[in-house]
Amino acid sequence: MSKDPFQILADELTLIRKDMDQLQRTSLDKDEAKKLNQIVTAAVLKMAKTAENAPGEIQGALEADRDQMARNATQAATRAAESAMAGIRHDLDNERAKLSQAAGEARREAWRWFGGFWVWLVAMLATGAVIGVRSGRGQDSTLRNTWHAPSKMHHKNC
Repeated sequence: MSKDPFQILADELTLIRKDMDQLQRTSLDKDEAKKLNQIVTAAVLKMAKTAENAPGEIQGALEADRDQMARNATQAATRAAESAMAGIRHDLDNERAKLSQAAGEARREAWRWFGGFWVWLVAMLATGAVIGVRSGRGQDSTLRNTWHAPSKMHHKNC
């Protein structure tokens, strides 16, 4: 069922007429076109004025953003440093506790050895003193006899 060429042409003309009606309904008349031209011209002038002022506003916005970024970076660096310091402080506290414990053990061990030396030394001195006192008593009487012996002899000779 093919269409007749005349029918195809008539359908096409109908479509063109409908499109023309629609265009006429959507197109502007002379007054509407002037009004639209004024609105577009005002918008373009406003955009041009904004474009002229934009470098200063952009510069101010960039400076504000730069300052905010610097503050944020400083705060982040401060937080990171505080976190690192807390970790180091914790490590130092642990090492200090270990060192203190090791020093206490070393002190106890040194006193054990050093105290043992002093006990040995005192025991040797006491032993030496006892031996000396016992020997001294014997020598003291011998010395007295020795000292007195010549004087007795001296008296006898006199």
